[in-house]
Amino acid sequence: MKTFNLKKLTLTAIFAAIAVVGSLFSFPVFGSKCAPIQHLVNILCAVTVGPWWGLAQAFTASVIRNLLGLGSPLAFPGSMCGALLGGLLYRYGKKLPFAYLGEVLGTGILGGMLSYPVAYFVMGNQAAAIFTFVVPFLISTCGGTILAIVLTMPLKKTGILGKMKESLEQ
Repeated sequence: MKTFNLKKLTLTAIFAAIAVVGSLFSFPVFGSKCAPIQHLVNILCAVTVGPWWGLAQAFTASVIRNLLGLGSPLAFPGSMCGALLGGLLYRYGKKLPFAYLGEVLGTGILGGMLSYPVAYFVMGNQAAAIFTFVVPFLISTCGGTILAIVLTMPLKKTGILGKMKESLEQ
């Protein structure tokens, strides 16, 4: 039986809160709100708490952002695909670039394409097409990924990232 990890739950909740507050710093691109802090948080989740906790963080942050009027339903496919794929690639690749690549591909390509049915059926956007949101999502995720690189590389180099992950497993 797996034990419940309160430390991971707490850190996931903190990451979700950071993503919500970070969405105050968003900008519109082709009908979507780009929030690069969400992508930074997705990568931090990928490398610290793992893919499933990252997915939970992205879902939670998306719900709260939508309830507060800080996001749109497009936040769900974008952030959740990026968090999950970034976490899975990092888990199996064991290197930071895998988390970065997973976030960019997950949010920018998969999340962008999965936003089409959300925009069309949920938001009533009749002009949406399958690739409508790929470019804006790529712009947002690349910005957040650059922020994550700037933050995680020094943490890895100094050993702090490893110590953080170790402390979560105890």
